[in-house]
Amino acid sequence: MPNAFRALYANPYVMLGLTMFFWGAHAVVARFSVGQISPMVLTAGRWLGVAILLVTFCRPDVREGITALKRYPRFMILMGTLGYTVFNVMMYQAAQFTTAVNMSLLQGAIPICVLLGAFLLYRTPVSGVQIIGVAITILGVVLVATNGHPERLRELQFNAGDILMIIACAFYAGYTVKLKERPAMSGPVFFTALAMVAGVASIPFLIGEIIAGKAQLPTLQGWAVLAFVAVFPSFLSQIFFMRGVELIGPGRAGIFTNLVPVIGAGLAVLFLGEPFGWHHAAALVMVLGGIAIAERARRA
Repeated sequence: MPNAFRALYANPYVMLGLTMFFWGAHAVVARFSVGQISPMVLTAGRWLGVAILLVTFCRPDVREGITALKRYPRFMILMGTLGYTVFNVMMYQAAQFTTAVNMSLLQGAIPICVLLGAFLLYRTPVSGVQIIGVAITILGVVLVATNGHPERLRELQFNAGDILMIIACAFYAGYTVKLKERPAMSGPVFFTALAMVAGVASIPFLIGEIIAGKAQLPTLQGWAVLAFVAVFPSFLSQIFFMRGVELIGPGRAGIFTNLVPVIGAGLAVLFLGEPFGWHHAAALVMVLGGIAIAERARRA
């Protein structure tokens, strides 16, 4: 390993910063993929690409991942299907109907969904201050979902893409909460096992898209999207995030996820030319402020 790369790999802020950049860019690339590659082709191709990378660079982890699948089949199938496949299927479908700015900001609700999920599943205590943080974040999400017109709640007028993204975030939050029950194994082995499950679980969605006549093979730009999604948000980000957690711990590393909606929204405006209205700015403040309040109360 070259000295320069070794130094970067030993720096948790570089590892986590790159991870959040890749995750923030994911929503932008998903939106850009519309018309270049169909959602289920992108989902299945993404995990096929990850499988190729794993076999090429992480062969021992693949063998251990197969063993882990045999030992904990029910848990691994649940986590890989809901946390990886279903989340990405819904995210890529959402990209057909909403903006990358909205998708990025709505992902900011995941930490709050995790807080609520932990309370519902494990009765993890929630303080009054945390409830205030949850309420503020939910207001921000509502502001995005109603495009700055909360009165639409009375008429139930929502963007279908925003609703799909909210549901996707709920699935990913459930996956995050269930990580508490993760069997004892290394992070790379656990990721490898879930990636294999995600690849298999994406096949029925792909078949359904083909039968419906909606499958689209990638254009030249679609291939670039597929390569980016497989290498950066799917593969390298997992390695970098686990390294960051290893260096500074999950609590401090988790705070960095608050950067994802900021980075994603900024990239969407910069590269896609999407509008950034007052309601986006207000929602960003509410989402990040609500998370900050809830996190501060949790640490206290």
